[in-house]
Order: sequence, then C-alpha cells, then structure tokens
Amino acid sequence: MPLPNNLRIQQIQRWTQYLTQWTRYSIGRAKVWARGLRAMVAIGCVGVLLVGLVSCSGGKRDDRAEVEFWTMQLQPQYTEYFTTLIAQFERENPTVRVNWVDVPWAGMESKILTAVAAKTAPDVVNLNPNFASQLAAKGAWLDLTSRIPAETVAQYLPNIWQASTIDGKAFGIPWYLTTRIAVYNQTLFQQAGISKPPTTFQELMQVAPIVKEKTGKYAFFMTFAPMDSGEVLESFVQRGVQLVDRSGKAAFNTPLMRSIFQDWVNLYNKNVIPKEVLTEGYRYGLDLYQRGETAIVATSPEFFKTLAKNSPTIAAQSLASQQVTGETGKRNVAVMNLVIPKDTDQPEAALKFALFVGNPANQLSFAKAANVLPSTESGLQDSYFTKLPDAPGPIDRARITSAAQLRSAEVLVPAMKDGKRLQKVIYENLQSAMLGQKPIDRALADAERAWNEGG
Repeated sequence: MPLPNNLRIQQIQRWTQYLTQWTRYSIGRAKVWARGLRAMVAIGCVGVLLVGLVSCSGGKRDDRAEVEFWTMQLQPQYTEYFTTLIAQFERENPTVRVNWVDVPWAGMESKILTAVAAKTAPDVVNLNPNFASQLAAKGAWLDLTSRIPAETVAQYLPNIWQASTIDGKAFGIPWYLTTRIAVYNQTLFQQAGISKPPTTFQELMQVAPIVKEKTGKYAFFMTFAPMDSGEVLESFVQRGVQLVDRSGKAAFNTPLMRSIFQDWVNLYNKNVIPKEVLTEGYRYGLDLYQRGETAIVATSPEFFKTLAKNSPTIAAQSLASQQVTGETGKRNVAVMNLVIPKDTDQPEAALKFALFVGNPANQLSFAKAANVLPSTESGLQDSYFTKLPDAPGPIDRARITSAAQLRSAEVLVPAMKDGKRLQKVIYENLQSAMLGQKPIDRALADAERAWNEGG
C-alpha cells in the first residue's frame, strides 16, 4: 500500500535534514549525496526510512580524522570559549573532528599515565612542562623539533619555548602562562611599622620576626610538604643554588645551600613561621591569608577574585606587588603547554590543532578570558597587558604587575627526569633539620646521596 502523502513528505524532510547535518562536515561530497538522494527517491527507497532511516547506499559515513583533546579543569567556566574555538577549527579544517574531554586537575596525572601506558592516550593533551618532562624523558611525546617551522617557533617567548624542551628536543607547544605576584596586607605591615612589602627573601626573613612580635600574625607561609608546591625549591634557585649538574647529579650540597637551610631552621625554631609548613600544602597558605593570619602570599592575579568573594575585609586591605625573589633577581613563571603523544594515529591533524589553539590570536583571546598571560611575543605587547584601564581595580593592577615580570621570568626548575623526586628528597631532609632530627650538614649529605642513588 503506498504511503500517505503527508507521511511521505515527513520522511523525505527528515532524510533531507539528516543529510544536511552530515554534509556540514563533508561539504566536498554534498553534490554526490544530493544526486544519491534523488536516485533513492526515484526507486522508492523512502519505505526503508520507516524501518531504520538507512539509505540504500549504506547509511552515514564520516571519514574525518578525529582528534581527542584533553584539558585540565576548564569546564564549565570556559565551555563556551572552547566550543566556539573548536567549531572555528572544524570549519577551517573540514576533514578533522575534535573531541574535547576536560579532566579534573587532581586526576590528570594518573589518567594520562594510564592512557600512555595502555597506548590509548588522547591526541593533544594540556599539561605543564614539569610533569610532561617526566614522560618526555621516556619517549612518550611526539618530537616536535623538526615538525614546527622556525618562524612559528619565533612567535613564542624564547625562555618559555625552552621550558618544553629536553635534551635539545621540543616535546610541547607553549600555551598560557602565569607568574606569581606578591599580594600583601598593607594594614598588617602598617601595624608592624613596615612601610613597604619585602621584595627579596632576605628582606622577607628579616621582617618575619617583626610582624610576629608587633601583630601576633605570621609574615608568610611556604609549604615544605614533599609532594605539594615547588615554591621553596624554586626559591633555592632564586637565591643562586644550582640544583643538579649537567650529568643530572646533585649540585646543591654547597655552603650557600647550607646557609639557606640554616635560615629556615632559625625561622622555624623562633616560631615566626607556622608549624603547619611541614604538613599543610599551598592552599592552606591561601586560606591563612584570607583569614588575615599572614601578611603576604605568593599567588596569581586571579586570587583577587577569590579574596573579594571569601574575605571582603582582607581584600580591601590588599595590594599587589612584584614577586619576591632572591640574589639572582630571577622570577618564576608557570607554563601550561600542549603535548602530542607519540602513539597518536593522527599526528598531522593533532599538530595542526595544537598550533591552532596556541597561535597568537587564540592565545590572546583565552588570556583575556581567563586572566592569564600569553606565551607569544605579540600577545604580550597587547595594551591589555601594558596599560591600566580607566578606574582600574586590584585585579587590573595585578595583571599589569604580573605581565611586566614575564620577559625576565623563567621556569626555575628546568624540565628533568624525576623532578618531583628531587623536591621530595630535599624537602624531607630540610624538614628533618627543622625538627632537629638531623644536623644541617647531614641533612644535605643525605639529600645528595638519596638523589644520586635514585632512592
């Protein structure tokens, strides 16, 4: 029995809509499929649509290259940004389809380790050089050295590009950056009779007893929890310590490092830094500042938003200053990069997408959206990072302060195999010295031996 006209029209309309969606991704084949549709209708294939909407030619086909892209905890805040970005890339590259997966920050390392080991890793991954370098040393990432033209490399800040290289080989593409700034409570410093915030670690350690005596509060908090923040490890480099030599052996057992260990032992014994520095992590330090228990904290400009929400009174007392540094004048930068697993079956499409995400224009738009810094020369020259707006707020001033540090900033602990283990052995032995369990000389010798022996 022939189909009623209205049902036939509905089915043809549904099939036409189905084909329209498919041809959005296969524009080059649209005419062929249109001819197929006419032929299909002519031979009465509409009836098959009632059973399963399967065409006589075998149904929908999608021969596009699929690129799986993992980011770290960027949903839902930046969902719209990445949806738009990916749609733009797919329009410009109709033979590629991008599947975006956002992974919680705390779960990324374990998930990517498992995926790499199982050879099921995504095609493009958002990581940081310190962690990525651990797998780079094991050959997990695609070597990009000969795959990216010199003129493209030249778009990035040289010191930032180097952060994603190991043994002269590039394993990642720089993406967005942050540099620490000092956020300080001007009220607490005024109560302590200190006219301006410290800018060096020497000054910071000098004012710590004064702040504690005059206000009952602590000057600062820096964690020695072995697997938490690397801020203390970076401070050693800022003060002139060489952590390892060219062969990768310990180079830190020196008179300079001994004096730095002594500084920390003295501060701890005098009770001018919180006892929790041995057990609590970086986030605990942020909480202390928000409660008004510390006078200065190393953080990012974005912290002002959190501070205004969680502690408006402390926010009103807070200002931004340059990052505290050491005798070298070096400043920290944290880099987020994009890496491509060596086992990807879509190396060309993955590289094209990674370079698209990290190109100057897209970096600039994301940096503005996320209040981070771009890793390209042109992005950093944008007036957004060089000039204050009319009626600037604290976060605007913090952004300009942060950006001004970037050209002289560097990844203080270079990419190396087992970098986290280096931090662990030094922190644990410094803790032992602070607790009086070991003399400083023995603590340093034990840390040196543990690192060199790989234990």
